[in-house]
Amino acid sequence: MENTLSIAEEVLLLTLHDSDGTFIKVPDWTIRYALSGAVLMDLALRDRIDTDLESLTVVNTEPTGDNLLDGLLSFIASETEPQSTRFWIERTAVHAESIREVALDRLVERGILHREEHRFLWVFKSRRYPITDGAADKEVKLRIAEVLFTDTIPDPRDIVLICLAHATGILDSIFSRAQLRQVEDRVDQVRRLDLIGQAIAKAIWDIEASIAVSSQPQFH
Repeated sequence: MENTLSIAEEVLLLTLHDSDGTFIKVPDWTIRYALSGAVLMDLALRDRIDTDLESLTVVNTEPTGDNLLDGLLSFIASETEPQSTRFWIERTAVHAESIREVALDRLVERGILHREEHRFLWVFKSRRYPITDGAADKEVKLRIAEVLFTDTIPDPRDIVLICLAHATGILDSIFSRAQLRQVEDRVDQVRRLDLIGQAIAKAIWDIEASIAVSSQPQFH
């Protein structure tokens, strides 16, 4: 197994409370689309797919060796007509729970987290993931903070992770409002550095806008 964490694994670490192994409370769609975007970004970083603001295409069908990514790569490659990034984010989001479980299992296998199950009223189970090795958790959060609060030239992984965390509102749970106002221009600057990150962020925002419109009360 590679030493580098996947984007999906890093997304989960960003959303984990260091203190008790629980996850930040965000809308279900946030995690679904964050994980969906994460696996697509992992494929892009491995030069298997490319995307612009209109469509997402496969540029290399060679397996990555990661079962999670290779299944998605085959799925995308089997599509005969070009589809938008939004199309693939929505399709992939259907499998977000499986992506989450695989990513969590890998973090446990790496010794970064450990799994605890608690019972309520002897029936309902609650699962937590306390941090065993805090280095990885702190490292990803410190990397994001360093990029946003300094003039450090960001790594491509950090660019796409920031794009994804910003698009889904995860940054709002990591930093205070005052801090986010302070780095607002920097976030925009970083987002413009990567077309794939822009495309996936735009697709997520479009989906979010559609959800907001559909949830509004209709008056006749």
